[in-house]
Amino acid sequence: MLDWLWLSALLTRALIFLSLIASSLGAHDMTPAYPEMKPSHVEGVLKAEMSLFNARSDTKYYQIEVFDKDWNNIEFASPLRIMKVDHKERQNFDVYIRKSDMDRAVYLCTTSKVSKDPGARPIIASKICSRLDGGVP
Repeated sequence: MLDWLWLSALLTRALIFLSLIASSLGAHDMTPAYPEMKPSHVEGVLKAEMSLFNARSDTKYYQIEVFDKDWNNIEFASPLRIMKVDHKERQNFDVYIRKSDMDRAVYLCTTSKVSKDPGARPIIASKICSRLDGGVP
């Protein structure tokens, strides 16, 4: 009986600790997870319409990148390569990729940029990626 009470108390403390950690951590959210590539106003170029929500109070800048399956950079265009998104704000953005690169492009990612101000450095950098290939392995 004593072992059961001890185990129950330990599990309760662990759950409280994990819930406190989870509630203090935040990331950013990028949608859609599987963007639809649409024709753009430029021939031979496709466009993905994306949206990023910043849930982090310690980060305001996010970098956009496009990668192949081996995480090599793919050339792309966007009006915002690095964008400022304030805490609890949403930023819509477009990414343009050549049709000829679409057979290699797999990931469209945003990465939080760490502040150079030592007093406001985030502890965790976050990277969120959407699949351009529809999740095909």
